Amino acid sequence: MYGFYRVASAINFTVVANPQKNVKEVIKLLNLAYQDDVSIVVFPELTLTGYTSSDLFLNQLLLNKQNDALEILLQESKNISTIAIVGLALFERSFLYNTAVVIQNGDILGVIPKSYLPNKKEFYEKRQFISGKDIKNSSIELLGKEVPFGIDLLFKAGNKIVFGVEVCEDLWAITPPSNQMSANGANVIFNLSASNELVGKAEYREELVRTQSARCMGAYVYASSGVGESTTDTVFGGHALISEYGSTLAQNERFSMQSHFITADIDIERLNWLRMNESSYCDVKRTECRFIRTKEIVNIKELRRFITSTPFVPSIYQEKQHRCDEIVHIQAYGLIKRMQHTHIKKAIIGISGGLDSTLAVLSTYRAFELMKWDIKDIIAITMPGFGTTSRTKNNAVELCELLGVTLREVDIRKLAFTEFKAIGHEVSDHSVTYENVQARARTTILMNTANKEGGLVIGTGDLSEIALGWSTYNGDHMSMYALNSGIPKTLIQYVIEYFKSNEKIAHIIDDILATPISPELLPHEGDEIVQETESIVGPYELHDFFLYHFIKYGAEPKKILFLANHTFEKYEEKEIKKWLKKFIWRFFTQQFKRSSMPDGPKVGTISLSPRADWKMSSDADVQMWLEEL
Repeated sequence: MYGFYRVASAINFTVVANPQKNVKEVIKLLNLAYQDDVSIVVFPELTLTGYTSSDLFLNQLLLNKQNDALEILLQESKNISTIAIVGLALFERSFLYNTAVVIQNGDILGVIPKSYLPNKKEFYEKRQFISGKDIKNSSIELLGKEVPFGIDLLFKAGNKIVFGVEVCEDLWAITPPSNQMSANGANVIFNLSASNELVGKAEYREELVRTQSARCMGAYVYASSGVGESTTDTVFGGHALISEYGSTLAQNERFSMQSHFITADIDIERLNWLRMNESSYCDVKRTECRFIRTKEIVNIKELRRFITSTPFVPSIYQEKQHRCDEIVHIQAYGLIKRMQHTHIKKAIIGISGGLDSTLAVLSTYRAFELMKWDIKDIIAITMPGFGTTSRTKNNAVELCELLGVTLREVDIRKLAFTEFKAIGHEVSDHSVTYENVQARARTTILMNTANKEGGLVIGTGDLSEIALGWSTYNGDHMSMYALNSGIPKTLIQYVIEYFKSNEKIAHIIDDILATPISPELLPHEGDEIVQETESIVGPYELHDFFLYHFIKYGAEPKKILFLANHTFEKYEEKEIKKWLKKFIWRFFTQQFKRSSMPDGPKVGTISLSPRADWKMSSDADVQMWLEEL
């Protein structure tokens, strides 16, 4: 389903040195995983015997009974297409290996030996096992069949999944095998583990799994031995973890006395395109490996993954202060560098009482504060036109007065009338010309003021407007430094709210946030805004959602539509599709504005600057993208 696959980490309740009891729990969990549309499930290390069997691994009876249990598992899973990865003590050519066995539909697809054996403190694996880190291009006979054996195995499942397997300590090594697996194309890593519990270790373990998923630009699924393991010297909690590209999607409550599993729907399509788009992944050195093709895998019928409706906005509210500080400092220091380099001491900003100009003023104010520059050198100009309401104008004026910046007013209506007359445009004709004359008049005022004062014109347009081309070419499209160009509308609202910590301006910010978004270029009615941007181009929360998924990993329109339908309950599919078509059409047709946009600081992972993140022909054809919808 659009590149989503359900994976699971299973913790079976272990009975040490009793493979027959253990295999029953494994079969039960495997059946439940299959019924839950799980494609691949991983179990803890040495699943069938228990990790803490210790020197009993050197006993023939335990190994024989373990192999009998494996045969039972194969028989019972013949009609199960869910892939299971279980731990096995493998006796091969007089050596004992700690391995992972990959099983599907009653067949063994491959066996992977553990590379790194801990031999310190409470772990003494070298007493029983030998490392398999040098085994490649090999096969073994297991239960009467020849199967691939080695650390060079990768498994192709379905059209998009390529997975590799490592065992416990392999993850803790300086260079985990999963690094090379990922370099060779593995987008999911499964780890069978037996990690005991110590104070603080669970947090470290979760961090390790999460960061490894980020380093490998993939998903990482981890299963560790549970409380049924021996408590002679240490206790096992049964930690299950699923991470994707640096984020933990799911983890369990440890210390359960019941067999259980956790699931997560991972986005393989996203991971594959992130690798192509965002890193030097393509430059890594690859090694020889063997690809094993699995049989058809289980596909999910319904997506259970949470998709945030505001992908640009930090999801953890407690981090708001830190994140907003960071955003504003990026803006502020970007501006500081530009002003120092150009030897300019004054900032010129058009202030409207809207979201974008408010953030531009506040971030510029922060820059001047940081450098202890004269706040009066921030020149804010309010330029009322035919649609300006007293609400927005009063908010702009009061904000500037309370901040102490220099405030000026230039009424653009006379300028607009002169322009209308010069080009022969009727004042009663409220077409795009009527609007753009006002927008360009404002930019002319700002640019000429900057020349007169020796100042720098601060652009206020945001990333969402740049994506949609919602600006007047050579009007508000142009500035000397586009301070908000890396911040989408949903994030601008979030950052402005952070400035409410300044109590003297908090009430103004509340009203600015509550004011409908509008360019105020059409005549108001009874001092009320009649031109609401979101009724014309669509809701910004939808457009920011579309922008994120379109740019971040090149999602196709049909997948973006699917994700939006899954995420936004308040919009009907028909409405989402309407605005998605609008977004795609505008994104393609308005590229010419982005090709000539001014400099501005990148803030998040997405920028549309033609000099950095986004290079696109201004005349690229939009037909295919629209037809897919």
